[in-house]
Amino acid sequence: MQSMQLQTNMSKFIPRVLVFIVVLLNVSDHSFSQTIVKALPGFPGELPFKLETGYVEVGDKEDVALFYYFVESQRNPTDDPFLIWISGGPGCSTLRSLFYQTGPFTIEYPDTSKEIPDLHLNPYTWTKLASILYVDSPTSGFSYTKSPKTYRNSDTLSAKYFYQFLSKWIQEHSKFISNTLYVCGNSYTGITVPLFVQEIFNGNEAGNEPRINIAGYILGNPLTDRNVDFNIRIPYAHQMALLSDDLYESTKGNCNGEYINVHPSNKLCQSDLQKVDECLENVYLYHILEPICTSDTSTRSLLQQKINSSTNPLHLLRAAKLKGQQWCRDNTHLYMNVWANNQSVRKALNIREDTIGEWAMCNADDHYAIGKNDSTTYAYDVPSTVDVHRNFTQKSCRALINSGDHDMVFPHLGTRKWIRDLHLNVDSAWAPWFVKQQVAGYTESYSQDNFTLTYATVKGAGHVAIEFKPEESLVMVSRWLDHNHL
Repeated sequence: MQSMQLQTNMSKFIPRVLVFIVVLLNVSDHSFSQTIVKALPGFPGELPFKLETGYVEVGDKEDVALFYYFVESQRNPTDDPFLIWISGGPGCSTLRSLFYQTGPFTIEYPDTSKEIPDLHLNPYTWTKLASILYVDSPTSGFSYTKSPKTYRNSDTLSAKYFYQFLSKWIQEHSKFISNTLYVCGNSYTGITVPLFVQEIFNGNEAGNEPRINIAGYILGNPLTDRNVDFNIRIPYAHQMALLSDDLYESTKGNCNGEYINVHPSNKLCQSDLQKVDECLENVYLYHILEPICTSDTSTRSLLQQKINSSTNPLHLLRAAKLKGQQWCRDNTHLYMNVWANNQSVRKALNIREDTIGEWAMCNADDHYAIGKNDSTTYAYDVPSTVDVHRNFTQKSCRALINSGDHDMVFPHLGTRKWIRDLHLNVDSAWAPWFVKQQVAGYTESYSQDNFTLTYATVKGAGHVAIEFKPEESLVMVSRWLDHNHL
């Protein structure tokens, strides 16, 4: 009887244990998940490198799931540097970096009658030199939140999320703990990258585990100080012969050098700024020499342009082709939307079902533009990171800052200004750097104790430099990672 009773109890107990184990596995799965991707729609055959995708859940309640793409170095992943790449915006996906900037792919769509764009190997990918971990910002790309009704992010919270992400990811990929780490980004990450790097230094100094082998950071065309970087657009436009001397001097005098926060009663300044807008409204801010897709946006509103989620990007591309519209760069970015919203792509990447609807390159609610106030989902709580950069001068840290010299989004004039304001020692003065015996840009380097900063312009590049000049940018970062002069 006791034996039969024991068997009966065990028969009831075992299913409960199994259910409990399944629940634990599901919880573990959703806290951290990863998939090795062997092939991708649009690319012929198997991938010739290791690609991993997955999610890491962060936040106090682990209610924010950050999606990532990880590409192992194609050279020597054991010893090569390890880069973590975060997206700007804020609220943008790193898929743009993966396809148009540093990643192993390029994307083309010569035949829009096809269901999906073509993927090709990028001859200038930075994964020839380093392993790169691309992370979609919270609620952008394939990242999502489990509590959309109460979700709210900020500059400082983003940095904490990224630090939690990296700590968890490194724990699951312990073979990369000893690799030299650099935090990288472009554009708005001039705010979030320094805050993220500071979180890493703070965590290491507090004795947090795992200890992260942080060596420095790389920033391209960064927003660093909102007041400086937006106001400098008008002096830049004047220097690039987009504004006349008379109009520039009048605007400078009437506005007292302040072109963003203008008092409504300053009618002379307002009048001059209207004339400035008329000169610049059809100039493509991201590269002043390239054609602009539309002419219905001014200098002040261009950063707010977003694809309407109700508009099919494939229809836009086909309509542009039928109308014979000239090539423009923004239209090529629509290729990502077509690719990422294809169900076969989502299956290959192992995207969790019902977590996001339409994929968009940027979250329009979070994306920052001139004078934008906090949104319902994001607080822009750090207007400047110059002091954060200044803190790094007390650390053992390296920085590479680069600017496309035809970028009017965050012109190089503003970047050079805040770098000079750090009052570092000049190690090498302004001089050209070369690729294939041609001037690729200009560079200068600085130091203070164990901190070094290299600044470089990329000649002929826009916002961001690596998208316009991939070969030169690869040479630049290769030399810098090897501790050589540009």
